[in-house]
Amino acid sequence: MSENLESSQTSAPEDATINVTERAARWILDRHSKLGQPKAALRVGVKGGGCAGYTYVTDPTIDPPNERDQVLEFYGLRVYVDRRSLRWIGGSTIDLQKSLIHTGLKFQNPHELSTCGCGATFSVKGE
Repeated sequence: MSENLESSQTSAPEDATINVTERAARWILDRHSKLGQPKAALRVGVKGGGCAGYTYVTDPTIDPPNERDQVLEFYGLRVYVDRRSLRWIGGSTIDLQKSLIHTGLKFQNPHELSTCGCGATFSVKGE
């Protein structure tokens, strides 16, 4: 079901991208500041694994972008997206989700077919 993302020969269209809402960007910037990394960018991607097949990856980074990264900026937040991951998340919007038990980032992904029970992993259409 899950394919090895490193060996995938399929890439995203040149115009594939993602979006980050203002609310999510401000929350991420605040968290980076609280971690003592106010200049950190957000690295976004996908890795294979989990019960539904794929997992979203969102990590702060102070490293410069890789040559394979698409570099975006939203409300002062720099975002690095691995171009290979855009096959699975291109067209997505990252928003902030708040509930009684969890506050965190939520992907609104047009490629998502289903998620696991806890919402941590997802499957994609056409696979």
